[in-house]
Amino acid sequence: MTTTSNGGEAARPTADREIVLSRMIGAPRELVFEAFTRVRHLSRWWGPEGFTTTTRAFEFRVGGTWDFVMHGPDGTDYQEWITWREIVPPERIALLHGESRDDPNAFESVLTFEQAGERTRIVMRTLFPSRELRDEAVEKYHAIEGGEQTLRNLAAYVADLTGSDTDRGDTTPKGAES
Repeated sequence: MTTTSNGGEAARPTADREIVLSRMIGAPRELVFEAFTRVRHLSRWWGPEGFTTTTRAFEFRVGGTWDFVMHGPDGTDYQEWITWREIVPPERIALLHGESRDDPNAFESVLTFEQAGERTRIVMRTLFPSRELRDEAVEKYHAIEGGEQTLRNLAAYVADLTGSDTDRGDTTPKGAES
């Protein structure tokens, strides 16, 4: 027997471990992809509002890593580590994100960049090892709001690069699709 979601699609067995965010950005996907894959760009927009980022090491290739610290507005430092698992320019990036290389609680994210006329829809699907870790990320670390803010920062940064006077993007968060 197949279980279906409200949209008539087959329910995903991982839905209780996922966060899915989407945003339309007013720029071609090649530029949006570049802003997400070059450290000179990432350091200017990455993270929720009020956060800054210091990169310790960055190698954008499959198997490469991004070792960085996010500095919270309250002065708290968050050690972060991303390993790039799949790169398909300018369409898709898969990564593993945790506090360190061997973090047992690291989560997987897949980002897709879909051209939509002169705009790009970025979809970020994040899968946690357990429902409890997903819930902790949502409740304690405000992962949905932080993800929305991060994508909004990306949209604003790309708008600055293109000289656009507004971010015409929209964000569609989904805590867990059921």
